[in-house]
Amino acid sequence: MTRKSRILIVEDEPAIRNGLVDVFVYHGFEVEAVGDGEQGLRLALGGRFDLLLLDVMLPGRNGFDILAAVRAQDREQAVILLTARSGDEDIVHGLALGADDYVAKPFSVTQLVLRVRAVLRRTQPSRESPQTLRVGACEVDLRNLRARTPAGEVAFTRREIEVLEYLAAHALRPVPREELLYKVWGYARHLEIETRTVDIHIARLRRKLEPDPGAPRYLVTVRGGGYRLLPEA
Repeated sequence: MTRKSRILIVEDEPAIRNGLVDVFVYHGFEVEAVGDGEQGLRLALGGRFDLLLLDVMLPGRNGFDILAAVRAQDREQAVILLTARSGDEDIVHGLALGADDYVAKPFSVTQLVLRVRAVLRRTQPSRESPQTLRVGACEVDLRNLRARTPAGEVAFTRREIEVLEYLAAHALRPVPREELLYKVWGYARHLEIETRTVDIHIARLRRKLEPDPGAPRYLVTVRGGGYRLLPEA
């Protein structure tokens, strides 16, 4: 019998929390839900869940605090932020801390379930995938989410590595933002998804891998085409 995926929901609004529990149980998940950040942090650090769904605004500890603590312990844990704070600054902060995705309130339940499934599909890396990737003078350890660069060792989020792997696998052509959303993030093509998420990840990768992020040599933008990885540029 296939094991059900386990989700921890940390949401302080009872109506939303109970509704999410009902939705995910209906869709075949095992769910545990709590309403405050301190309890959520203790459970999240236990490592017993396949995915954490964290509200940002919580009593005790907010979702950013929980995410930072989890990432300090485990860079592989799948995490989605659930937030009413959809401004660029909060989105960038959440992604910088290592969130796999964010969903803004009010949200479509159908889209939320799809995005949770998309993140979960990427939790087990393929054993046949390359272990390292060279980008200029940087050697990226794809499995351990780190790179040796001229400036020292740099850490990556799992999503940043997934973007690099996809661009490397399609290095002969530019990859459109929409394709990255479909293939890396796993979103269905009929959904209208904001592409700012892709741009934020590309900017972060450039800061980590490019000698001059303002004039990229390896992770380049092709006007009208998308992004292209040129490992030996």
